[in-house]
Formats: sequence, structure tokens, C-alpha cells
Amino acid sequence: MTKRMLPICLLAAAFAATALPARADRDNVQFGSNIHVDRNASIHDAVCFFCSVNAEGEVDGDIVVFFGNVHIAGAAHHDVVNFFGKVTVEDGGSIGQDLVSMFGRIRLGENVSIGKDMVAMFGSIQAPDSVTVGNDRVVEPGWVLYVPLLVIALIVIVVVREYRSYRRRLLLRGYPMPPPQ
Repeated sequence: MTKRMLPICLLAAAFAATALPARADRDNVQFGSNIHVDRNASIHDAVCFFCSVNAEGEVDGDIVVFFGNVHIAGAAHHDVVNFFGKVTVEDGGSIGQDLVSMFGRIRLGENVSIGKDMVAMFGSIQAPDSVTVGNDRVVEPGWVLYVPLLVIALIVIVVVREYRSYRRRLLLRGYPMPPPQ
């Protein structure tokens, strides 16, 4: 057994020795700590888990946020993707490519421009008429998902309740009324 493990360990050591370190000069990835881009600063990508991104300056790459909010006062030159949070773009802000929000809200200010598509799945959009979207606007409201789930939950509750009532009636059928003393 140990003779078989020796080549595997040597191969793993060779792969570990030849691995190149990842380079992310201007990327900002955080877990639980908010990302703030100052007005005169710029970063490439901003990825955030359980935190928020506040971009007053420029983001040259993508903004991806899970369980947090995105606030853009400057420009995001590529995609903005948010899951379970709120996306806010201030007046005159811009997003170069796509804006995607899943299970969240999108609030856009006056004269906001979005380069390609704007997608809001199971959320809402609040945008004035001055907002320009390059290609498609897709809005799938939350009730499309929540109403069928509510109906299914109510059906399950009624079935379980009726089954328990039926079992209780079967159990009580075997006991004399009133109970013997």
C-alpha cells in the first residue's frame, strides 16, 4: 500500500512545485468586508461574498456580489451581477455591459446608461424614463416564483392535516366512549 502511495505523493509534490501563483494586481475580492472604491481611484474586478460594493470611482472589470448590495456613483465598465441584494446606480452613472440582479431590487437614477442587457429575476426595477439600455430589458417579478410555492405549501399543509386527522379518528375508534374507570 505504501509503495503505491509513493508515486502519487511524488506527482502531487511535482504539481505543487510547478504551480504558478495567481496574479490579481487590481482585483479586489472580499468575504465579509465591504469594498469601497474612492472617487479618484479605479480597480479591475470587485467580487464580494456577504458584503457590499460602494463604487464612487471606476471599476474597469466586473462587479459580482453575493448577499450584499452594489452602489455605483461612478462607472462600471463591464458587468454588474448581484444575488440577493440591491443594486443602486446614482444619477449619471453607467454600466458598460450587462446588469443582472437575482432575487433583489434595482434602483437607477436619472440619465443612467447600461451598455447591453438589464435583467431582474424575481425582483423589481425602479427606473425613470431617462435610463438607456442598449439591448434587452428582462423583468421577472418575484410573485411568479412565490405564488406557486405558496400554493404548493398550502396543499402540503392541508394534506398533512387531513392525514393526521384521519389517523386520530382511527385511533379513537378503538376506545370506548366514555373511557372506562
